[in-house]
Amino acid sequence: MINFTLEVDAAGLNCPMPLLKLKKALNSLNSADVVKISVTDAAAHLDFGVFCQQVGHEILTIHKAENSQIFFIKKA
Repeated sequence: MINFTLEVDAAGLNCPMPLLKLKKALNSLNSADVVKISVTDAAAHLDFGVFCQQVGHEILTIHKAENSQIFFIKKA
């Protein structure tokens, strides 16, 4: 299991809200901290991937379940 600093629940939210919650969470963290974010929006991996690539954050892992995804993202 990955250690994380902050957990965010974005389940039930559609684009762009999961990305906005992720950005807000990362802004509150220090460099190298990890946020765990749970989403049900099937396209969140696209938004998160592009955002992290542009800004330099690292998606450590994605756990996919039937109707949800859990991301662990390390702040740059």
